[in-house]
Amino acid sequence: MKCYEYCKTKSKNCKDSNCRYWIESSQSNNCTLIAASIKKSMTLEEIGNIFKVTRMRICQIEKRAIEKIKLSFSEK
Repeated sequence: MKCYEYCKTKSKNCKDSNCRYWIESSQSNNCTLIAASIKKSMTLEEIGNIFKVTRMRICQIEKRAIEKIKLSFSEK
């Protein structure tokens, strides 16, 4: 069983702060994957609050990710 599955099924907070999915959020058991599964549609503000960055920074990251996805499809 994967870490996030264990935390979700047992309703326990993840204690592995070295995990790439770890965030400081007791609502989502300190796991970004659980946070994403709790609420499928989140505002940029809500995502920014999870990662302790601004809404604008999340917007910048989102735009860059979309550009990379488009580029990878155009190269195929």
